[in-house]
Amino acid sequence: MRKITKLFGLGLFALGLSAFAQSASADVVNDIVKRGEMRVAVQTQGPPISYIDTNGNRTGFAVELVQMMADDIGVKLNLLDYDWKGLIPAVTSGKADFLAADMTPKATRALVLNFTDPYMFSRNVIYSKKSKSFVTWQDACVKGTAIAVTQGSSNIGVLKAKCPAATIKQFTGGGPAVAQAVAADRADAGINDEASAKGYMIEYPEFHILQGAPDRGPLSFATRPDETHLLEWMNNYIMLIKADGRLDKLINYWMFSTDWKKDRTPVPKG
Repeated sequence: MRKITKLFGLGLFALGLSAFAQSASADVVNDIVKRGEMRVAVQTQGPPISYIDTNGNRTGFAVELVQMMADDIGVKLNLLDYDWKGLIPAVTSGKADFLAADMTPKATRALVLNFTDPYMFSRNVIYSKKSKSFVTWQDACVKGTAIAVTQGSSNIGVLKAKCPAATIKQFTGGGPAVAQAVAADRADAGINDEASAKGYMIEYPEFHILQGAPDRGPLSFATRPDETHLLEWMNNYIMLIKADGRLDKLINYWMFSTDWKKDRTPVPKG
């Protein structure tokens, strides 16, 4: 009986070692280093986070940040372009190691993703044409008003909670598609993060941002739930570049100014 128990214990130990070995071999950080390539899902067209400029170069806040990551560990960066609604499936399917976007770690998203500590907090604002009678964001949240939003964005939930009387119109193509809808009068107003909205004020001088903000939230990168090593590595990296000032430099340029709009003009969409 003791012999059987001993053998059973050894079997469990062997299974444990096997599971550990499989877990170690599945560590995406090790995979990134071995393949010499970091695969990152980014938005196809979402300035100032990720976009193509008029010189044909992929650029933006998230692009520069993940390029810095790849350079610091000596691997090649492979950017994978997706519309907003395709970012999460790209990660959960294993096509991308992680996603780099201005994504809010909502409770439902955290069911399928592991989010990093926030790299910043951002206000989501509502904007419209100056010809509209809206002054505050609440003015746009009335019956008979249509507000444009990126398909799959967490701002859909913001509008449902804060602007229940308004009609919500979803558009594929990211923030630029929302701005185009407002410009073409297919919607009375649009909602986006403040950094993107400020950029649209230059592209569309007939726009203005309405006073106040219906929402303020954290922005994070994300990977699969089981990739705890990668998550901790990214958190550690964010901490380090906060300490040495590189993160603030990127945020101030891309998120708190409109210099990028002049220096690295996005390709007009449409």
